[in-house]
Amino acid sequence: MELLITMLVPFLLFSISLWGVVRGVDLWDALVKGAGEGLQVAVRILPPLVCLLAAVYMLRASGALDRLSQLLSPVLSLLGLPPEVMGLMLVRPVSGSAALGVGAELISAYGPDSLVGRTAAVMLGSTETTFYTVAVYFGAAGIRRSRYAIPAALCADLAGFLAASWAVRLCFPG
Repeated sequence: MELLITMLVPFLLFSISLWGVVRGVDLWDALVKGAGEGLQVAVRILPPLVCLLAAVYMLRASGALDRLSQLLSPVLSLLGLPPEVMGLMLVRPVSGSAALGVGAELISAYGPDSLVGRTAAVMLGSTETTFYTVAVYFGAAGIRRSRYAIPAALCADLAGFLAASWAVRLCFPG
């Protein structure tokens, strides 16, 4: 089994190369063109990405996330969400790296086996960085209007946060 896993990537590379040769594809030209297109996409998405990350770090540094968490604490408790994860819920749709930082802080402060720590870990795995994803993929595809995509994705994030909290409570009662 270990040999199969070790040889999987080389086998895939060999198979794709063989398929290209059989079909008469200039593999080097295809590789160079693909790399060039990838660099163009990277150049297009860099400015929105920098702006998103700067905004997230300013919100965290200003204490605005902590204040909002305090204000929404009663609503979160009604929904079954630990109020301590509010910062994670606000940051996760914007920045994955900031969300990992917030999640690490929660796990460090409350412990990995606590309700807050487990909920944070499951939330990190069950939701997406919505605005980053929209900026990257919509920008790469040249889509300028995201009228319904962002509200739908944020609703999906909320559903993921609620499901994560409920799953932790279900799987780890007490």
